[in-house]
Amino acid sequence: MQFTVAIDGPAAAGKGTISKAVAAHFGFAHLDTGLLYRATGRRVLDGEAPIAAAQALTPADLARDDLRTAAVAEAASRVAVIPEVRAALVEFQRSFARREGGAVLDGRDIGTVICPEAEVKLFVTASAEVRAARRFAELKQADPSLSLAQVLADVRARDERDSSRAEAPLKPADDAILLDTSDLSIEDAVAKAVAAVEAALPG
Repeated sequence: MQFTVAIDGPAAAGKGTISKAVAAHFGFAHLDTGLLYRATGRRVLDGEAPIAAAQALTPADLARDDLRTAAVAEAASRVAVIPEVRAALVEFQRSFARREGGAVLDGRDIGTVICPEAEVKLFVTASAEVRAARRFAELKQADPSLSLAQVLADVRARDERDSSRAEAPLKPADDAILLDTSDLSIEDAVAKAVAAVEAALPG
């Protein structure tokens, strides 16, 4: 069976957590497409040119344990606006999406650009303040000098960059189900996502 679940949304809205839980619930494969951009950004920070880095990406790059830093997130957001970088990573994502057994992909443009024919599309969002607080809680152990105000400014800047880029801007697909997690527990958010997928599964 080929069955694609596309989950989009801004940083720290909860789409990664929801995507992993949905994939586990249904036994689908999961791809965090943001990792492709983070891994490309990591190679750029290591000295490579962005397009060459995207074209040379390997599964080993996605398994690195240093892809969750603020510097890599910033680099990922910068390489993601380069059309040739996006083109290099599109085919990887599309072939993953149509694999046998079902697939969940989460990112910024899965429902709009990568998999517009996905059987289920979710757009997971939350207020900038809630997302900044979540991201701050994640990052403060690694960087005690970080302030909540700084993280909120970063979140807003990234939202602006992701939403206003010419190539594949961050926005919900016309037929996406909106899931605002600002006031939802993880369990409730996952339950809503699972229900949306169950409603679309064949027979």
